[in-house]
Amino acid sequence: MIRVVLADDHPVVRAGLAALLTSLDGIEVVGVASTGREAVREVITTRPDVAVLDLQMPDLDGFAATRELVRSAPDVAVLVLTMFEDDDSVFAAMRAGARGYLVKGAEQEEIARAIQAVAAGEAIFGPGVARRMLGFFSAPPPAAEPFPELTSRERQILDLLAAGLSNSAIADRLDLASKTVANNVSAIFTKLGIADRSAAIVQARNAGLGTDGGSR
Repeated sequence: MIRVVLADDHPVVRAGLAALLTSLDGIEVVGVASTGREAVREVITTRPDVAVLDLQMPDLDGFAATRELVRSAPDVAVLVLTMFEDDDSVFAAMRAGARGYLVKGAEQEEIARAIQAVAAGEAIFGPGVARRMLGFFSAPPPAAEPFPELTSRERQILDLLAAGLSNSAIADRLDLASKTVANNVSAIFTKLGIADRSAAIVQARNAGLGTDGGSR
């Protein structure tokens, strides 16, 4: 028998979920709560196997409640059951320590399977959330910015240098004083350890700058 504490701030939703979980074989609802702090108290008092938490609750939201449960009752698995499916909510919940994440509207069998999985120490996500997670981790990493030692302004000026613009043309393009551009060019030379304009252009073009006419 898997013992469960359920927390949701909407009375109708809370009652419906409690009735649903009670009807499932092998699951016993040992406590219900309407706020995050009540959820933490119920879990500490009853020591269930699983805490099913909504994210949006008064007093203490689901993220904070999850963090508190991980600290004070680390043997209790947290399963998030919420209406929020955005990346920020999913990753914040997982960072807080949740072992599973379902979106409200999940089928009865899906909820039962998720409770069983997190009770057994597994991590589980609803289909929509799982697709988002897979998409996030399978996406290629963003390309590294060339010359991270340069400021964004210096990188912009180096890009224009590599496109063949003179200092005065760069000043006109960026609406800067010629003295400001010259100072930035000197700083670029120092940071890149080069002595002149031609060496700066070679390094910049090798890094992919200047190839689009200096529009970066």
